[in-house]
Amino acid sequence: MEEPSSEYLIVSGSLRSNSRSRAMAQFLTDCYRSQGIAAQMIDLRSLPLPFCDGEAAYDHESVIAVSKTISSARVVIIATPIYNFDASAALKNLIELTGESWEDKIVGFLCAAGGSASYMSVMSFANSLMLDFRCLIIPRMVYATNEDFSDGQLSSSEVRQRVRALALASTRIRNS
Repeated sequence: MEEPSSEYLIVSGSLRSNSRSRAMAQFLTDCYRSQGIAAQMIDLRSLPLPFCDGEAAYDHESVIAVSKTISSARVVIIATPIYNFDASAALKNLIELTGESWEDKIVGFLCAAGGSASYMSVMSFANSLMLDFRCLIIPRMVYATNEDFSDGQLSSSEVRQRVRALALASTRIRNS
């Protein structure tokens, strides 16, 4: 969280050490850099957040810092594993803790799942962001399965191209 604020923010929402969604987030960061765009990445593994209790948790120093980071971003790309047909609980906790910081953001999704059956599962999460915080959801979600990775890296050329397309779409929407 010591990095300067950035208009482009990538949130890695997995707490797993060998996270495939984090690998996607890192690839997206490289895509932005290749376009000359500075993007900041927040990795929830290294951000000590309390559980949202609806009371004292909002005053935690990490919550205050990450709220400011999200508030200063214009585009937020969420990289999440899909667990039980939904985004990670760590991401839901982040949203609950930082609430109003999400207002009017442009939001995109990078999703990693074990199989292809849950490709629509992030929609309830997207709907919540749209309805609660008036976020504009980029209609170009990237969904990858186990077969798209090797040695912990995104190896599928098709998915890599879709990540590049998401980066391009986010800059076009941001600049319009």
